[in-house]
Amino acid sequence: MSMNKTRMNGDDLKAIGYAEGKVIRMVLDIIENNYASQEKEEVLNLFKQVVLHPEQFLDHAVLKHIAQTLIEDTQGAETDRIPLKETGINYAVFGADYIEAGAVKQMEIAMKLPVAVAGALMPDAHQGYGLPIGGVLATKNAIIPYGVGVDIGCRMALSIYDIPAEYFLANEAMYKRELIAWTSFGAGNGWNGKDRAAHAVLDDAAFNMTPFIKNLQDKAAHQLGSSGGGNHFVEFGIIEFKTDDVKLNIKKGTYVALLTHSGSRGFGATVAGNYTRLAKEICKLPNEAANLAYLDMNRAEGQEYWLAMNLAGDYASACHEIIHERLTKAIGGQILAKVENHHNFAWKEMLNGEEVIVHRKGATPAAEGVMGIIPGSMTAPGFLVRGKGEAAAIHSASHGAGRQMSRTQAIKNISKEEMRKILKDHGVTLIGAGLDEAPMAYKNIERVMAAQKQLVDVVATFTPKLVRMAADGSRED
Repeated sequence: MSMNKTRMNGDDLKAIGYAEGKVIRMVLDIIENNYASQEKEEVLNLFKQVVLHPEQFLDHAVLKHIAQTLIEDTQGAETDRIPLKETGINYAVFGADYIEAGAVKQMEIAMKLPVAVAGALMPDAHQGYGLPIGGVLATKNAIIPYGVGVDIGCRMALSIYDIPAEYFLANEAMYKRELIAWTSFGAGNGWNGKDRAAHAVLDDAAFNMTPFIKNLQDKAAHQLGSSGGGNHFVEFGIIEFKTDDVKLNIKKGTYVALLTHSGSRGFGATVAGNYTRLAKEICKLPNEAANLAYLDMNRAEGQEYWLAMNLAGDYASACHEIIHERLTKAIGGQILAKVENHHNFAWKEMLNGEEVIVHRKGATPAAEGVMGIIPGSMTAPGFLVRGKGEAAAIHSASHGAGRQMSRTQAIKNISKEEMRKILKDHGVTLIGAGLDEAPMAYKNIERVMAAQKQLVDVVATFTPKLVRMAADGSRED
């Protein structure tokens, strides 16, 4: 670490591409508070990347506000804006008492889009970029990159083993060893050499559709079978079925289970950034709706994003498949049942007799009979659920408990001692994670589940025991 603090001024920032205005002051404040001990050249290189590619930093814990400001500034003051509807379409809200005002405001703006057909807000909803996290939006012949989200195809995957709970408790050290050996977390991380995974998804012809996508294939190969930062995890726990489940063919009892949460890694994040920028260039909306810029599905750009989104979803699924295969082989269990569901995605579905594009940004598909997993936090239970197909929710449910503290608030307000105590009290062993992922940063999952009883039936309850997350906390690709 350098002994001299980094000294920076506006001229330094202008020299790397920053325009005169509020963003320079923002950058200088962030450098002073977060990067003052680093070498000046290193800091300049970082912030040059931010000004050149702001869309790649929208999920960065420290730099996301600068990235957002830079993107908004590029919107300019054009007069050829696409107007919003004067009155938004009505939409259903589940668990309104637990949803922050910012998320509601974002949803109300989304419902004024000229392409909006229907919407719903899940009980874990909180403010995001464009569509709130926990927002469901159906559109007519249009796809919204930020309605899908930065981590395209992020999903949950659950493997239930024929291993009794008692065996896990007696052999936790072995499970911990294998969990560390066969998982890789965080921005840029992946697998090298003999540890690289093979999967048919890397041979998908969609990688050849454009030079932009083709150039991401090597990154995808490197990160295949790895997990992201932030709230992504791989964990062993105990799942309890209070009654026999005929459809899954699982008897009443408790079993060891593996639960994973991650998405399409750097590949998906780069795709999201590219097509968000493209959508904003084509679809100029009023400033308050700029992040809801959409692509027409009748145009080449819309079709191209659709193919790229589906490729990213398949890639995310492949990452989970590899993690589960490796850990299943390592622990020697037989799988009784597997369940996987995704969010941060868009589907073509029928609604009121017409085909629509349903965006679920942090919402679980919950059509009648569809299985899903809704996690709590690292110390709160998660739930294996079966959808009821509630039309008012556009066949959706929450994708988790949802945050009640921002990452910044959590880091400021939660101490390491508090984190250690709650983990100890719940008998959870944690590998990695930052204070921004502390259980107290999340809503009460029991309240969230109570608010969506008409959306899903609970099939089984999962209790985390051994959790691995990125050691650098919220940092992502």
